[in-house]
Amino acid sequence: MPEPTTAVAEVVRPPRDAPPAKSDFAHLLRTVKGQGLLDRRRTWYTLTIAANALALAGVVTGVALTGGSWWCLLLAPLLAVFSARTAFIGHDAGHSQITGGRRAARVVGLIHGNLLLGMSYAWWNDKHNRHHANPNHIDKDPDVVADILVFTGAQAAHRSGFRGWLTRNQAWLFFPLTLLEGVALKIHGFLGLRRLPVRQRVVEGGLLVTHATAYTTLLLASMSPGRALAFAALHQALFGLHLGLAFAPNHKGMEMPDPDGERWDHLRRQVLTSRNIRGGPLVDWFLGGLNYQIEHHLFPSMPRPHLRLARPLVRSHCRELGIPYTETGLVDSYRQALSHLHEVGEPLRA
Repeated sequence: MPEPTTAVAEVVRPPRDAPPAKSDFAHLLRTVKGQGLLDRRRTWYTLTIAANALALAGVVTGVALTGGSWWCLLLAPLLAVFSARTAFIGHDAGHSQITGGRRAARVVGLIHGNLLLGMSYAWWNDKHNRHHANPNHIDKDPDVVADILVFTGAQAAHRSGFRGWLTRNQAWLFFPLTLLEGVALKIHGFLGLRRLPVRQRVVEGGLLVTHATAYTTLLLASMSPGRALAFAALHQALFGLHLGLAFAPNHKGMEMPDPDGERWDHLRRQVLTSRNIRGGPLVDWFLGGLNYQIEHHLFPSMPRPHLRLARPLVRSHCRELGIPYTETGLVDSYRQALSHLHEVGEPLRA
């Protein structure tokens, strides 16, 4: 696995001539609020949700009309792309970006998560909020808990047998494994229902069953069982890959706080562990705004279209304080993330 290149990566690292202060983030927050960047964008989200719903309806109609032919498999990648759009909307609802009302946000999340994707909104939201509170913290961030992948040498040291083989080869296996991510999220969410209060469990479970029933009925009513299985496998695999491509660049290979070391304030905790991705409107669309990961972590409730507007403010603020602000291109971000995974597995290969 090649080492990450630095030719297209940009890390702002001016001299650290000022000690951390509790007001560091407060000053930035006042500036962002003063420019209205935390204000809701209800019209933008209404149009986005409506456009996504129409696209999903169009693809589903196409599946129903072409299910008698193998040509229907060409619609699976389209359905995967718009399933990812649906997941991004559910993500934004979970962060109260769409509406400030908790009940309305939950309704949007349940529709886009449970009903349309078959993923538990409550399970994902709890997990994701814990990640946001302590990104890349080995003891507190559920996204870096040792599982199929590991993220530190200490985690790798305990691997042996088949898990050891996975760790030795995890950089090469990462993107193939993301093909299973869509199904894995559904399974984890369903298993997580048991930890919910009874009333919430009934609502979420009922919507998950409704999704599974409708999805299965659509495919089996439109095509033969073999073709339906092929369509579902292709759709779910590409959906998982799309999510993996969106999430992989955000934190992998970035700073990981020492549980026994210095405690970082909110500004440093979020900026030092996150990586932004350059690329323009197409990358913004493909990654659902998550390419502005630093701004998103600093201001989780900031509406998606405002993240790019906050970027120069955050970047300038970090430069003034001497805080590294990491930003790179899309391909190089994957190279950096995979190189980190490869390095973690190096002791086992030796």
